[in-house]
Amino acid sequence: MKLSTKGRYGLRAMIDLARYSEEEPVSISSIAARQGISERYLEQLVALMKKAGLVKSIRGASGGYVLARNVEDISVGDVLRSLEGSLEPVKCSAFYSDDGCMAAGGCVTKYVWQKINDSINDTVDHMMLDELVRESISLNPDGELERPECEA
Repeated sequence: MKLSTKGRYGLRAMIDLARYSEEEPVSISSIAARQGISERYLEQLVALMKKAGLVKSIRGASGGYVLARNVEDISVGDVLRSLEGSLEPVKCSAFYSDDGCMAAGGCVTKYVWQKINDSINDTVDHMMLDELVRESISLNPDGELERPECEA
C-alpha cells in the first residue's frame, strides 16, 4: 500500500490542527506555513475531512478550523480513509463480491490479501491522533516550524 500526498499531508495537517486548536480555531494559512503545504491543496484536504466529520469550521474574524471530535477519538484510520478511501492494497473479489471470484475456490493468495488488509486496518484504527500529538510535542516542544525534512 502506498499513500498519496493526500493521506500524508492530511495526517500532518490533522496533527497540527489537534495541537494548535485547543485554545482557538486554526487558520489554513498557519497550518500551511508550519507544515510546508500549499494553502490551496490544504483547503481541498480540509474540505474532505470536514465532509467526513473530522473537522469543523468556525466563522468570523477569529475563525478557522477545530477538531469535530475529541482528539483521543480520532484514529489515523479515520483520517486516512477520509482522504484516501479504502486502505486495502488489494481488493479481492473473493471476499467482497456476492458473485465471488472465478478462481476463489482454488485461490490461496486471497488469504494473504485478507491478512494484509486486516493488519493495515488494525494498525491505523488503533493508532489515535492524541498519541501523535504527544509525539509531536515531545519532538518539537517549542512548536516552531514543523516541516519535516522527509517526503512524508
